[in-house]
Amino acid sequence: MKIKEIIVVEGKNDTLKIKQAVEADTIETNGSAVPKSTIQLIEHAYRKRGVIIFTDPDFPGERIRKKIAHHVPGCKHAFLPKEFATSSSTNKSVGIEHASATAIRHALKKVYEIDSNHHYVSDILKADLLAYGLIGHPNARERREQLGTRLHIGFTNGKQLLKRLHMFKISKDELDIEMKHIIEGGY
Repeated sequence: MKIKEIIVVEGKNDTLKIKQAVEADTIETNGSAVPKSTIQLIEHAYRKRGVIIFTDPDFPGERIRKKIAHHVPGCKHAFLPKEFATSSSTNKSVGIEHASATAIRHALKKVYEIDSNHHYVSDILKADLLAYGLIGHPNARERREQLGTRLHIGFTNGKQLLKRLHMFKISKDELDIEMKHIIEGGY
């Protein structure tokens, strides 16, 4: 699988793992500081080939993702659920470097599936999030976590969920199907 866009990752080990899974070029942020020179490089990459942000599924990774998306709007996003990016030996280390090649390809494939529906405008409202207990419910966090995993959009807090659903052009029908599975599963 060859990726046209340049993939932004956190470090060298992530680059090595990406290159085991797909044929792609990467830019490494080398930590969460993300210097101005790296942002400028990402902006240039975005203009030339497009960019996919593929950071670790943890707090620093999300911080890097938000910083880049703020400075370079329009980037595509790939997400890997924590359970697919956790070291099997320590069960504590989380990162793209610990994911299988299959999980990486699947996450990158989801970028294209989500972005292929450019004509769709999301019909999901805040009222839908309340109705499904994704906000204002005792199990809201767990439900958002499961939904993020099932839709491959990553975990968000309640304020960001609607924005993320719209960003990835998730339809009300898709939300209904996934929430039925989540609610029937015990949450």
